[in-house]
Amino acid sequence: MAGWSTHRGRAVSLPQANIDTDQLIPARFMSVPRAQGYGPYLLHDLRRDEAGDLKADFPLNAHDATSVLVAGRNFGSGSSREAAVYALIDAGIRAVVAPSFGDIFAANAVNNGLLPAQIDEASCEMLADKLGGRSQDIVIDIGARSLLLGSIGAQFALDDSWALKLINGWDDIDLTRNHGVAIAAFKNIRHQTTAWAWPSGAD
Repeated sequence: MAGWSTHRGRAVSLPQANIDTDQLIPARFMSVPRAQGYGPYLLHDLRRDEAGDLKADFPLNAHDATSVLVAGRNFGSGSSREAAVYALIDAGIRAVVAPSFGDIFAANAVNNGLLPAQIDEASCEMLADKLGGRSQDIVIDIGARSLLLGSIGAQFALDDSWALKLINGWDDIDLTRNHGVAIAAFKNIRHQTTAWAWPSGAD
């Protein structure tokens, strides 16, 4: 997984609250092999009418090359399906900006290179108002925890370990390996101070 620290792309507003993982990718599409891509199924039932045709006024249908969503609170709540993150990534989304996220969704997002940028509700509303029904340029800087949409700037919250994983393209194993020296030092100290706890002949 390639890491990234700065992203320049196009943002659209998806102002609904409580968009859950079942909406992000309905369960009936999860039998499709990942190699085929989950992008076409992203928000499938919200993007289409009863006949299955794309709604012309839905933000993701009206604007091509969208890479950032500005969404409502509690984005990604519901079931723990990681396929919800796959659908976003396969559709070209690099970041979701929202006042709050489902915990499991946010962790899955970071592990797959997708930024869950949590900002305060007032700032999110300002961004949504600025976007309206349009697509606009946005710049996101993970290191600075900042984003800029036109003349509107905002800071977002992100755990330091999550920022490290996103910037370096790391998963949990890589993050653990980054602490290899400290782990080895701890092991040596434990050997010296609690020799009685180690089986005979153990390294």
